[in-house]
Amino acid sequence: MNNKLTMYLHGGSGNHGCEAIVNATCHMISDIPKLLVTNSEKEDKSYSLEPLCDILQEKKIDEHLLAHVWYYAWRALFHDPESFMRYRFGAVLGKNLAPLYLSIGGDMYCYEILKKEAILANSTFNKAGTKTILWGCSIEPELLKDAALVEDMKRYTLITARESITKKALNDAGVINNVKLFPDPAFALKPQEITLPEGFMEGKTIGINISPMIVDYEKEKGIAIANYKKLIDYILQTSDNSVALIPHVVWKNNDDRLTLAELYSGYENNPRVILFPDMSCQNIKYVISKCRAFIGARTHATIAAYSSGVPTLVVGYSVKALGIARDIFGTEKDYVLPVQKLQTPEELIHAYEWLMENEETIRTRLKEIMPDYCKRAAEAGDEIRRIWKQVAM
Repeated sequence: MNNKLTMYLHGGSGNHGCEAIVNATCHMISDIPKLLVTNSEKEDKSYSLEPLCDILQEKKIDEHLLAHVWYYAWRALFHDPESFMRYRFGAVLGKNLAPLYLSIGGDMYCYEILKKEAILANSTFNKAGTKTILWGCSIEPELLKDAALVEDMKRYTLITARESITKKALNDAGVINNVKLFPDPAFALKPQEITLPEGFMEGKTIGINISPMIVDYEKEKGIAIANYKKLIDYILQTSDNSVALIPHVVWKNNDDRLTLAELYSGYENNPRVILFPDMSCQNIKYVISKCRAFIGARTHATIAAYSSGVPTLVVGYSVKALGIARDIFGTEKDYVLPVQKLQTPEELIHAYEWLMENEETIRTRLKEIMPDYCKRAAEAGDEIRRIWKQVAM
């Protein structure tokens, strides 16, 4: 018997949003024994998670030829797609079944290929006779027209929606009794201090994050990079602020450092433009907390900014960005710039101008609501604790 709360669908800490969710969650439920089943044990042991929970590498079927052939044949012959999940999570099934499983891939249901994985994993654990929680999730309302997805949602013992758009969409689809609204767990993440580099002026630095994903979502090729480049030039020419380029995901096929390096090109000798290296989620949050304002694409980079009281503009593409901004400010207008709508290279400058014109109002708003908002995020841990007491007797 595996007597640990088991976290699964974790892609690895090279995505520091994933790391932030696990880190904050582990601190929320420090009294419960925890096991993290991960896609990248090496990444998780390289950053902040190893002291917080046990870490187990999941099996990767593509790396084992015989298993790959066998399970493909089995799935085709017996129409058993869950066989892949039984292989992948075999170490925490059967005699090692845990009382409770926590799906921490909060946006798995936002993407078609990942949605299928999440449904199969949830079904596999439920059929094994255990309970599951969908933790800090966002779901595009359009996807909930799929009856199979709605059925999957009802299998979870608890769903914590991280913004109200997702909660309403779930409720409208008939998923009601197991859904509760809590801010993303990463709102409760504690920053960890580092020495800031020369050129970083606390309170006079504009933090910037861009990801390859927003480039993929743009309608006009090259428009996202063009907007960011224009913005950096504008900041340097019209103010004495510095610019900090901050990566938040460093996965091989989805690496912020590549797009940030493109932005940094031409500024290598400018002491007011700082390109940060890869860091843990807690170090990143500390750096962002010292910025005057933040313009970011990655959801959890903007969460680090919001929760630190830093005026923030999101260059977004999904329900995550819209829902979180709406819950904090009452509207997403002016707080989220959808990358899909970018048409001219100056649009990010105009959005930034609005942010700075309203800087103090925004800062006051964040100062007023963030203490309770972050406390509410941490209180989601009580929901896990409640269910854990029921199943781990």
